[in-house]
Amino acid sequence: MRLASLYQQDREQAIQEGNKQGEQRLIIRQLNRRFGEIDSSLIERVRELSIEQLEALGEALLDFSALTDLEAWLTQQEG
Repeated sequence: MRLASLYQQDREQAIQEGNKQGEQRLIIRQLNRRFGEIDSSLIERVRELSIEQLEALGEALLDFSALTDLEAWLTQQEG
């Protein structure tokens, strides 16, 4: 019984990690398409975001007009 519970938790965690990685890839592709190749330090900052923050970034980037908007948004999330 306990083993089945642990297996289920591991499975759910793997699914969440896969979802997060997919979300990260999508956001990074969108940013690259909008602004060209973005700096690796910004990519790392995006990868550190939670799923909820990635979803918020996906909406916010529609309003970004420059890469500085992304930098400001990331700084706000960190602070």
